[in-house]
Amino acid sequence: MTRLQLWLSLIFFLIGAGAGLAYAWLFAPIRATDFTPAALRADFKDQYRLVIAAAYAANGNLERARARLSLLNDPDPYAVLSTQAQRALANGDRAGAYHLAQLATALRQEVTAESPLPTEQVAASSGTPLLETPLPPVIFSSDQIPVPEYTPTPRPARTATSPPAPPFQVLSQQTLCDETLPEGLLQIIVQTANRNPLLGVEVILSWAGGEEHIFTGLKPELGSGYADTLLRPEVTYTLRVVNSGVLLTDLITPTCKKLSGETYWGSIKIILQRP
Repeated sequence: MTRLQLWLSLIFFLIGAGAGLAYAWLFAPIRATDFTPAALRADFKDQYRLVIAAAYAANGNLERARARLSLLNDPDPYAVLSTQAQRALANGDRAGAYHLAQLATALRQEVTAESPLPTEQVAASSGTPLLETPLPPVIFSSDQIPVPEYTPTPRPARTATSPPAPPFQVLSQQTLCDETLPEGLLQIIVQTANRNPLLGVEVILSWAGGEEHIFTGLKPELGSGYADTLLRPEVTYTLRVVNSGVLLTDLITPTCKKLSGETYWGSIKIILQRP
């Protein structure tokens, strides 16, 4: 092959490749259609879950939220939602974190709704019998036309305003010297007087020069009324619940001893209760 033939072959190859690329990009480009949300990037999946959680917070339709989440093919939807809620809280998105945690808890603690009562049972329970056939119209003669009686218009009753929710109380505070727990772990459990966990309660942990906002329910596997954080050694903290006032002051990381005599930082478990 001569030098001229080599150059001609190279030129024809480049022309053919350029023509093929131009046809593929301009005249017959590949169009992506009918893709499911499972094919999205990880950050787009997070946005998709956040929109689903916000929609559930607005309408409470758990069936629709579950159907939408199933399109992501997550192996464990509530665990994925819980992890994303913690990331959202770390990024300062408290509303998004609450919505994600609320949906995760609903998926874990779903209760089958009761079926509506049959019509006959509804009538029996209300004391009003159902009429199978309509009553015949009542026809009055000219001298039997009923005269309407005067009925005074009742005055509107005052709407009773619900009293403010009672403040939280410290039910117990326990120091834990457990080497299996992370050092300085602060565990907070928020519940009612009937020991029902409370979801989405905001607890503020403050210290000199800063504060941290903690929400219950971000770890559904540990309970919808559970929250935790890590305390720094030799720092004094104050704990309070939003709109409930200060509950604990002078909260510091406890010191524990191992069997070998070596010291380490222990943990604290606090149970808050609304009377």
